[in-house]
Amino acid sequence: MSEMDYLELLIRRYPALAPVRDSVLAAYETMKECYENGGTLLVAGNGGSCADSEHIVGELMKGFVKPRRVPEEFARALTQADPERGPELAAKLQGGLPAIALTGHNGLTTAFANDVDSSMAFAQQLNGYGRKGDVFLGISTSGNSANVLYAMAVAKAKGIRTIALTGRDGGAMGRAADVAVIVPETETYMIQELHLPVYHALCLMLEEHFF
Repeated sequence: MSEMDYLELLIRRYPALAPVRDSVLAAYETMKECYENGGTLLVAGNGGSCADSEHIVGELMKGFVKPRRVPEEFARALTQADPERGPELAAKLQGGLPAIALTGHNGLTTAFANDVDSSMAFAQQLNGYGRKGDVFLGISTSGNSANVLYAMAVAKAKGIRTIALTGRDGGAMGRAADVAVIVPETETYMIQELHLPVYHALCLMLEEHFF
């Protein structure tokens, strides 16, 4: 399947997402450009959106529906680096698209929360990890999560493109982001149920393009 095939499959399976087709495509193009230029995707959210952040990283950093075998040159380098372990590494490692969930790193986040301000823990991580050309994906069903909005402000200040994955009216995140995917639901659990197929489609499209 091609990248666009996955997008059309998303709309066929979830007709309610037809109104956000163009914004999903825009999010894909933004992430693709980031990876083509050696950037990293930084992701954050709270509660169910925290779990979604980790889920997205899991799909990008290893094979999703493809094995993503390492290039032959790297396979040879692994064997040269360690003749005993290298061949096994070459056979089992998979290509990854760099992605970091800002929802982990408990030592850092609790230290910053205790010493400074818990609402700015994502912003602090974005300040440390983020580089111009990266992309920040903020997830919030309301679009108004304060800690995600602080991170989005840091992203903009550092020249990092921003994507909001939200629901309802998009909230402050929908208005602030470079790209806003605002799924057409108002109940939190229904918004979350549409977020998953959206980010699965994005991960499938990226995997198809790069691998």
